[in-house]
Amino acid sequence: MSIKLNWDGMGILTSLACAIHCAFLPLIVPSLPLFGVNIIHNNAFEWAMIALAVLVGIYSLYHGYIRHHHQKFPMVLFSVGIIFLVLKQLLVTYQIHLLLNNRYEEYLLLLTAVSFIIFSHYRNYRLSKQTKCHSAHHAH
Repeated sequence: MSIKLNWDGMGILTSLACAIHCAFLPLIVPSLPLFGVNIIHNNAFEWAMIALAVLVGIYSLYHGYIRHHHQKFPMVLFSVGIIFLVLKQLLVTYQIHLLLNNRYEEYLLLLTAVSFIIFSHYRNYRLSKQTKCHSAHHAH
């Protein structure tokens, strides 16, 4: 029996995990560094999460584009989200302030990035399902 993964679901889950990690973990678990665990502002971990989001997103969106709907809109949304996510990480890494205090900028960029990424996976999923249903309907 084979297991079929919903890659758009994985992309949404990865994006939500990133948002939860960045936004809520510092509030909920401020004592982790006392125990030698430092994933709150660990650059390697942050970049690894971004890389995971990119890999899952590329696979999912490419699969949907090639096999189902042939629409670029989900890929455009995803690219915009990744740009915001990388920008957020660069600002945090190099401690650059654009307009506001760094923490607010970080959360604003994160919220924007995750919103675009999640919406791109949602659109890809809906377009893929629509195309499958449409193709199945005309096949009969």
